Amino acid sequence: MLPEGSRVRTRAEHARVGTAGRRTRSGPLVVHSLWTTSGESPRAGFVVGRRVGNAVVRNRVRRRLREQVRARLGQLPAGTMLVVRALPEAASASSELLGQALDDALDDALARAARAASDAPRDDARARRVRAPRPVVGSSR
Repeated sequence: MLPEGSRVRTRAEHARVGTAGRRTRSGPLVVHSLWTTSGESPRAGFVVGRRVGNAVVRNRVRRRLREQVRARLGQLPAGTMLVVRALPEAASASSELLGQALDDALDDALARAARAASDAPRDDARARRVRAPRPVVGSSR
């Protein structure tokens, strides 16, 4: 079980990470990650839908994911929020495969965040170009 302060708990927090965060797929997992400047300890939440399997299978997958994330939370920067979503393939995946997929997704997400932080705003003609709205074809309005 993750400590109370290390959990993404509410629907609003899950939605915030899902919409404002970066999405990375790796094997049977999709990891949504959001980095904030809050300085809070890293937090994680889990989504295991009914397509993964019945309640027993979903809970088993959730327990495996929770343990894999718990072991890696200390390596994440402060202010990190994760939501790990299991795909149906996670039901038959071993804990080692889930751990490797999680490592790959986190490495990719951290690399993307580092690139985004180092990229300065572009100041060229392509960045400033505004496209004209496209006409709607077949609309009578």
